[in-house]
Amino acid sequence: MLVKRSLALSGHRTSVALEPAFWDALMAIAAARRQTLAALVAAVDGSRGPDQPLASALRVLALTEARQLQRPDPT
Repeated sequence: MLVKRSLALSGHRTSVALEPAFWDALMAIAAARRQTLAALVAAVDGSRGPDQPLASALRVLALTEARQLQRPDPT
């Protein structure tokens, strides 16, 4: 089941539909970075390529962060 959220990005409203697990992961990432979910989504929106959908870019971020947490600490 997808959950749709509406956000203001670059001065216009847009909506993104993701699975609840991805929203949970993105909220945790935003909290760890001490930013709002809207600020995190705006940063991803500003850094994605023109051919990459926003929902896809957000899923990739969540996956990338999860993979980094699984890597052992080199120290």
